[in-house]
Amino acid sequence: MHRMTDRVLISWLAAPAMMFLALLLIMAGPVWAGSTSQAELNDFATRYAAAWSSQEPAALAAFYSEDGSITVNDGAPAVGRAAIEEKARGFMSAFPDMVVRLVELRRDGDRVEFHWRWTGTNTGPGGTGAAVDLRGYESWSFGEDGLIKESLGHYDAAEYERQVSAGQRSD
Repeated sequence: MHRMTDRVLISWLAAPAMMFLALLLIMAGPVWAGSTSQAELNDFATRYAAAWSSQEPAALAAFYSEDGSITVNDGAPAVGRAAIEEKARGFMSAFPDMVVRLVELRRDGDRVEFHWRWTGTNTGPGGTGAAVDLRGYESWSFGEDGLIKESLGHYDAAEYERQVSAGQRSD
């Protein structure tokens, strides 16, 4: 009888977690770049930008396939949702007020370019206190599940360093 109670309790506790995960995946919604309307892509990209701005790394990772990846400026790719969460957490921690906005979407063959504007203040741990205002883009490919399979991100690293360093004191 004790085992049955344990199973019921585990099922009862697991149900809300599974519902939350399902809700995240539904919110991320399937997107097939080749057959999706521009309005659907715009909606997906707007929600993706909001996820970057949310300070919730798991919300961003939910837009990626289980084995999806994000690469920033030809760096080492973060592969899988856990690694994508960590990559996002780094940016979100450094810029607690960061806001990412959709500027434009472009189709490039079977890829979609998500052009963005990122603003925020580097007030996280070890931050300089400097504000940043950058533009860049991610080039997405989509998996069979309709989520991002690969994101290749690009921004001007020298401009980023210039803006972040502007807040440092030279005492």
